[in-house]
Amino acid sequence: MFELMEPPASVEPSALLDEMRAASRSETRAAAQRLTAVWQLYRVRLREWGDGDNAAVDTWDAVAAEVAAALNTSLGSAGNLVRFALAMHERLPLVGMVLAAGDIDYRLFQTIVYRTDLITDADTLAAVDTQLAARAPRWTSLSYGKLSREVDRIVAAADADAVRRRKERAEEREVVVADSGDGMAVVYANVFSTDGRALDQRLDALAATVCDKDPRTAAQRRADAIGAVAAGADRLSCRCGTDDCCAGGKLPASPVVLHLLADQATVDGASDKSGYLVGYDDLIPAELVAELAKSAKTRPLFDPVDAPPEPGYVPSAKLAEFVRCRDMTCRAPGCDQPATHCDIDHTVPHGKGGLTHPSNLKCLCRRHHLLKTFGGWRDKQLPDGTVIWTLPDGQMYVTTPGSALLFPNLCRPTGELAEPNPPAEDRCGNRNAMMPKRRRSRAQNRAHRVAAERRQNRQAREARRKACDAYHAELFAPHDDEHGDGEPPPF
Repeated sequence: MFELMEPPASVEPSALLDEMRAASRSETRAAAQRLTAVWQLYRVRLREWGDGDNAAVDTWDAVAAEVAAALNTSLGSAGNLVRFALAMHERLPLVGMVLAAGDIDYRLFQTIVYRTDLITDADTLAAVDTQLAARAPRWTSLSYGKLSREVDRIVAAADADAVRRRKERAEEREVVVADSGDGMAVVYANVFSTDGRALDQRLDALAATVCDKDPRTAAQRRADAIGAVAAGADRLSCRCGTDDCCAGGKLPASPVVLHLLADQATVDGASDKSGYLVGYDDLIPAELVAELAKSAKTRPLFDPVDAPPEPGYVPSAKLAEFVRCRDMTCRAPGCDQPATHCDIDHTVPHGKGGLTHPSNLKCLCRRHHLLKTFGGWRDKQLPDGTVIWTLPDGQMYVTTPGSALLFPNLCRPTGELAEPNPPAEDRCGNRNAMMPKRRRSRAQNRAHRVAAERRQNRQAREARRKACDAYHAELFAPHDDEHGDGEPPPF
């Protein structure tokens, strides 16, 4: 631990600033060293496995999964590391050397990689790489906006169609729902003006369907009306609590179903332990759980302790629900994909004698499921749901169910399973299971995306040039004499 202490009286501020600068350069060099290691791992796997071509999980995916496990980070972050590593050593080697020397920071390097991504000609890219390597060390103090403009100037001079441009406002339509804590969420939407106005009026109309005794403010009713819209309701449930409420009645059945996991004591209002919104990684305060339980349908979760194995390959609905609630997320190291979006995997494959039993079932996202089947990932599962992974490099990782801290009762051992007795090999059967294929390879997808964005840039540039030419033609075109006598006007 760091102790709180005053600096020595003899220390010079210049020495502290020198220490900061040295630490910053060391940090940048360490980031470059990490990218180099990622790139080397990618090259090794590429030599061992090939690029995977159109495989659903290609070498890029496999390396990203290994990096995510090694660095205890998400698959998205690991994928970005692979992308920047390839850019550092293959697309922009001179800029990569400047990064490795600590002359530019990682933020500037990321900006350069992104803003040069549309350059397709190798000679043009090499020329841009040379210019950026020479100029970038002088830009380290610039803001992101100024950095982008400086990079764009060099890119535009070399390849006008490769400049990254801001998309049209209409193309940026989106709705974002983000957890804000304490059981609340922030909803942000960027929609067409007509849709926004329609939603505004709809919320007002729903907020007005309660009686005058409803205790909520107008703003609170409008906020609650969003839930009514999501449920497909035609009115807002009144909270006045009176028996003769003219706005009473239950809401119509909704096609939207949310699963909330909580202890029975929390549901009864006798505990302050939070609940968990399955599939969204949100904690719901105990008081809100108790309030929701008054109108929601509740049922106990299946208890599989000492339950016998199920006969078929596909687990029953109650067993699948238990496994998803126990695991909460994909059980591979470094993956946080919600369990509701995962496959339920037999740790010991069903075809090799593995049982459909909670001690042999876990949640895996599709990518990690394919890596286990075809990518050399090996796993062993303990009766309490703990999974021990062995990756292709021999490194071992241990993952525990997501419910271990929130609901430890779900991690009670569900029984030791006997060693499976695999069936005799059917030499006449189809034993050639293969990795699923995607319609286009990663390289084809990237080429298609780059070509589309370059085409849009070119069309926008040509449209601006035509508009400018038309404006100047109109401005300087000879105009007919209003008087028709060829004489200038009298002023």
